[in-house]
Amino acid sequence: HGEILLYAPTAAKEEFVNAIAYLVRRLDENTAEENFLRHAFGLKVGSREWELLRDGFERSHLQKGEIREIPKRTQNRRTESHEVHGTYESGIFANDPSTDWSLEANRQWAKELIDTWDFRKHPPLEAAIVVNGEPITKERKQLTATDHAYPDGSVIVGTFPLATDDDVTAAIAVAKADPQGWRKTTRRERHALISQTARILHRERGNLMGIAAAECGKVFKETDVEISEAIDFAQFYPHALEKIEALKTVTTSPKGVGVVITPWNFPVAIIAGGIIASLITGNTTIVKPASASALTAYKVCECFWEAGISKKVLQFVPCRGEEAGMTLSTHPDVDFVIFTGGTEAALQILQQNPRVHISAETGGKNATIVTAMADRDMAIKNVLQSAFSNVGQKCSATSLLILEKEVYDDPAFKAALVDAASSLPVGSPWNLQSRIGPLIAPPKGNLKEGISRLDPGESWALEPQVVDNNPYLISPGIKWGVRPGNYCHTHELFGPVIAVMRAENLEDAIHMVNATGYGLTSGIESLDEREHAVWKANIKAGNLYINRSTTGAIVLRQPFGGMGKSAIGAGIKAGGWNYVTQFVNLAPSSEAPKEAFESDSPIAQALRALDSKLFHNETADLQHLSAAIGSYEKAYRGHFTQESDYVHLRGEENLLRYLPRRNVLFRLRGDERLYDILAVVFAVKIAGIPLTVALPHLEGERLSQIEGLLDAILDEGDSILHRSDSEVALMLENFDAIRAIDMQAIGDTVYAKAAELGKHIHTGKALPEGRIELLKYFVEQSVTYRYHRYGNLGRRGS
Repeated sequence: HGEILLYAPTAAKEEFVNAIAYLVRRLDENTAEENFLRHAFGLKVGSREWELLRDGFERSHLQKGEIREIPKRTQNRRTESHEVHGTYESGIFANDPSTDWSLEANRQWAKELIDTWDFRKHPPLEAAIVVNGEPITKERKQLTATDHAYPDGSVIVGTFPLATDDDVTAAIAVAKADPQGWRKTTRRERHALISQTARILHRERGNLMGIAAAECGKVFKETDVEISEAIDFAQFYPHALEKIEALKTVTTSPKGVGVVITPWNFPVAIIAGGIIASLITGNTTIVKPASASALTAYKVCECFWEAGISKKVLQFVPCRGEEAGMTLSTHPDVDFVIFTGGTEAALQILQQNPRVHISAETGGKNATIVTAMADRDMAIKNVLQSAFSNVGQKCSATSLLILEKEVYDDPAFKAALVDAASSLPVGSPWNLQSRIGPLIAPPKGNLKEGISRLDPGESWALEPQVVDNNPYLISPGIKWGVRPGNYCHTHELFGPVIAVMRAENLEDAIHMVNATGYGLTSGIESLDEREHAVWKANIKAGNLYINRSTTGAIVLRQPFGGMGKSAIGAGIKAGGWNYVTQFVNLAPSSEAPKEAFESDSPIAQALRALDSKLFHNETADLQHLSAAIGSYEKAYRGHFTQESDYVHLRGEENLLRYLPRRNVLFRLRGDERLYDILAVVFAVKIAGIPLTVALPHLEGERLSQIEGLLDAILDEGDSILHRSDSEVALMLENFDAIRAIDMQAIGDTVYAKAAELGKHIHTGKALPEGRIELLKYFVEQSVTYRYHRYGNLGRRGS
């Protein structure tokens, strides 16, 4: 019986366009099925609509039949417990919540951190090289880190030594010897220590934010989400390994010695993720951080050491990449390298040591396409987040904005984009109002070139400027009129600059995106699901985002990794179920299933046509082959052709899907076991991928037998060729996946060419588990679709 307030906003004539946009949003919300205003004008007590609205109102206020007297959002970083209960205790994974900055207690906590990490008041930090459990600082070249909020270099954050070649060689020897017996521990034992690390990371959240701000210039909000991601890695990777170890047809064992090489732009999450993936799989681990974030990296390693992980198991060797760092990544006793950084640097590692197993997440020239069917206000919000968070120093950042011609030619869109970008506060990370903090270094290289030059047709819609006479502080830049092939179209800038291009239509825009050769993240802003379908089918990128920013991937929700020049190695996504498979040796289990594959498919017919005499005395191989094919068929139908959402968020769809490789080159030496040869061939054929088998230029009964078998199995689109190593090397550029049973079947010439091209060669015996073997012939893709608009779920609301 109380009063009802009806309101009608007013606007000046010059704000009419903005008022219309506001009105459309209000109409969109107010006409929703559960909105009171939809029914208000004809509402009657006791009607169906009345009951609907009353029930909804009551549900929004009640919890377990009682009205809550306290808010649901009670997070308090100043007083919270640092117990992190996750997969070790429960076996259930849940993402760690980041800080809720809307709460006053958390904002006060942040203000207190500023004083704690003000190195004008506190002595500098000191880090050490850690080899064989001992700290090393003396008789080593020292580097000094300064706070970039003070460009004169007067505020020293800390110092750290650079490891020598002898230090690196000693660390590798210790890691290979494994004096602590880390490789003999169980997954459960390692999980307990990693979970304890997660608790310490949670406790040290504020200190990690403080050191990252001082050393790397990161604003608190950006490091905060990194720490949550690091905790997620600690909870998730043991859980993922447990799932792999539960497979009955394969066994796992550590690869041996892992090297983790990390960048400065994500100084907490990336180093923690690499260390956790390497340690949980039983490998002794050596960390080489970027020099620009060595102090933060040392602080992260201290969390592992405090948790009980030996300094002989996890060693720390900051060094120059072109000096001792090259020794580290190319040493023959290193079994794998986890690398995050530039594409050229990853290729250099591979070219120096072509047979090393490298898992590298590399650069990105990422684009967001805005079509005429977009919500333009929402598009601007998402683009600004994608382009300018972390000062644009993200490999996933949007640096290309491709506008369909109607949007590009709309002066109101351009004005709103420029106005919104120019309003972003640029300043010191110690000013909590800053959205854009300092760069890691004054503009140089590609970024300096991108800022200083204008190619034909280009102009600055918003020219970047130095802020407060600090060369580390650069305001956002929007370069307008960038044409296909221009410098800013094809080069990764890694800074707060976006290049805006005009596309005739969606197909033209997709072509511009794919022309860069990179394939890390990509976004589209459109309300038309037909456009979504066209875009998803044709864009070449590992992480796709629809009506959402292209940054901020979350463990399990959006496993992260790219295609093309954005991924060197097997291309398996970090933060996903398959990532840990790269760091264990997988072998067939003695418990491999013996059930024969029963089907009327062409694959089954080809299998039944095989002459058991060809297998000589290894008749069990034919039975195992039949069981393996059954596993491949099951995995293909039930896993690799499915799109899976493991999180089920209301308002956002997060799908992981598998895309088949374009083609496969299978290199044989000729003396491989028939089981392995045929298992690989059948796996590729079940996946429906064209296969080329390259046999050597040799004659003999064995090779003739293999060729005859393959000729009876392969399809019209497949081929059998006789090629030398040098001839195979010339073929590599045309193939999407390369497979061999024995690494020795691949000559040095082939490996060298593969390293030059950044191609990964899958080696090893065929595994009888389709869930694992078929990974070699597919590439993962994450697709995120934020389908709500301003909270309205649309057709999915019911």
